[in-house]
Amino acid sequence: MDADKRKILSVLCHGAIFLSTTIVSVGIPIAILLLTDDSVVKTNAKESLNFHINIYIYAIIFGILTSLIIGIPLLVLLAIISFVMPIIAILNVMNNPNKPYSYPFIFRLF
Repeated sequence: MDADKRKILSVLCHGAIFLSTTIVSVGIPIAILLLTDDSVVKTNAKESLNFHINIYIYAIIFGILTSLIIGIPLLVLLAIISFVMPIIAILNVMNNPNKPYSYPFIFRLF
């Protein structure tokens, strides 16, 4: 696969969280994962899915913790992380399209 196509698909995987916070943000990486044959793009799609799932799990946990007041600052921190980390991933993928980006501090389910 050429580098430009690899960049576009990888950026789309990591940037899907900015398009919607619903199922669309997870659906785009899943579609790319199923439709592409490139191993780098597949790895980026899996990493993006893992990040999205982690964000959703943390949001549920922190939402429950709002009853103890500690959840409010944790939700604010999560909002900042869910905005900044995909931008870092996009920049890394744009600068080095032949190496998949790996999010730090997440649980990898795929």
